[in-house]
Amino acid sequence: MSNVVVVVAVTDREATSAAHGLSLFLVEDGTPGFIKGRKLEKIGLKAQDTAELFFEDVRLPADALLGPENKGFYCLMAELLQERLLIGALAMASCEFMFEETRRYVMQRKAFGKTIAQLQTVQHKMAELKTEICVGRAFLDSCLQLHCEKRLDSPTASMAKYWASDLQNRVATECVQLHGGWGYMWEYPIAKAFVDSRVQLIYGGTNEIMKELIGRSIVSQK
Repeated sequence: MSNVVVVVAVTDREATSAAHGLSLFLVEDGTPGFIKGRKLEKIGLKAQDTAELFFEDVRLPADALLGPENKGFYCLMAELLQERLLIGALAMASCEFMFEETRRYVMQRKAFGKTIAQLQTVQHKMAELKTEICVGRAFLDSCLQLHCEKRLDSPTASMAKYWASDLQNRVATECVQLHGGWGYMWEYPIAKAFVDSRVQLIYGGTNEIMKELIGRSIVSQK
């Protein structure tokens, strides 16, 4: 569990909109009134602790303010593109990992007197996965280049997050299938990768929201 958390709190209830009245604060473990709840049991990402946090009459010193007062929403928004790009990068890395794990498995697993990699059905599925992963990697690399040049815009970052995480889940499903029953066992890395993939469609803005942002940019009048 972390010793310091970043908290978003309302600091101006009279602001013209909720976005104009939010600030960021650093709250340290042991602060009176700050209570950490039980660790929540997630289906994946077991190495990352997630817990409920409770605040009861918590008072903070002025130097606990992180960034400008009432500008917390804008501080968060400033990093959204990078966050979505990061999720896309994690997704593509996971795709490549799952593919290699599956390639090794089908090269070793034998059925009917030969490795299943020799089956045309398996070869075609691996060819499809490899192609999709290469296409996704090329797109993500172009997004990273745009980000380095400070030219990455919101619709493109949304495309990277949506496409890569969606691909990650398709690859996870196909790779588990290629593992057969063993793919359903915790002892195989593909099982862990499968459950870890699911949340990628949710955090950082759900993929439905990503499509909404992309769609708005397409139909907006410029």
